[in-house]
Amino acid sequence: MDFLNSFDFLAFRPISNLDVMLRVLFALVIGFIIGVEREYKNRPAGLRTHVLVCLGACSIALLESLQLHTSIVNASSNLSVSITIGRMSAQVISGIGFLGAGTIFTAQKKITGLTTAAGLWNVACLGLMIGFGYYWLALGIAILIILVLFLLGRFIRINTVKHVEVKFVNRAESIKFINDYFSEIGVLVLDVDFHVETLKSVDNKSLYTNIYTLRLPGRVNYTDIITKLSESAFIHTVRTRSI
Repeated sequence: MDFLNSFDFLAFRPISNLDVMLRVLFALVIGFIIGVEREYKNRPAGLRTHVLVCLGACSIALLESLQLHTSIVNASSNLSVSITIGRMSAQVISGIGFLGAGTIFTAQKKITGLTTAAGLWNVACLGLMIGFGYYWLALGIAILIILVLFLLGRFIRINTVKHVEVKFVNRAESIKFINDYFSEIGVLVLDVDFHVETLKSVDNKSLYTNIYTLRLPGRVNYTDIITKLSESAFIHTVRTRSI
């Protein structure tokens, strides 16, 4: 083989025990830091999961590196050699897909857990980088991931469109309260869909249902709107809608 004939076996050095320990420790720290953010936000995959994924990926990369060394030593001794570097690492990335799928939930047509799944995939990639000895590359990407998770949502706010269903009995007072509240917090009402039904159990009063399509400024929390409306004496019920 031309590759083996041209390879400088004397220049190749095995991985020392100290290097192995440093890589494992580095993977532990990186997984811990990213896992802290997910644990703090009470996500499906938290601190322990991220640490274990990073350590596991690092272990696979270390194993492949050791296998590569063994193959090269055998080649230098004119023994049979089989170099299949990268196969197990590829399986790690594929396997993380199944783990990430377990963190994704769908409720009321709303999908959650995508950021956690993406975080697990990135942590696995970082573990592989560390295991193969690419410390600076792993550190740089880890810093970017941490900045995205911790800071991106705080400094970059994107206006979003949400749907809220509000039911009320006293039409005039309720609509005035809702419109004044939306105007106060800077929420723009894009559309209102409504219908009326009769409450036979309450002296045949009319129950009004308005479905608001709202554009929320970045500083406004969707949950706070639902909470504020539900606390009002004018509102019968309020809930989120997916249209």
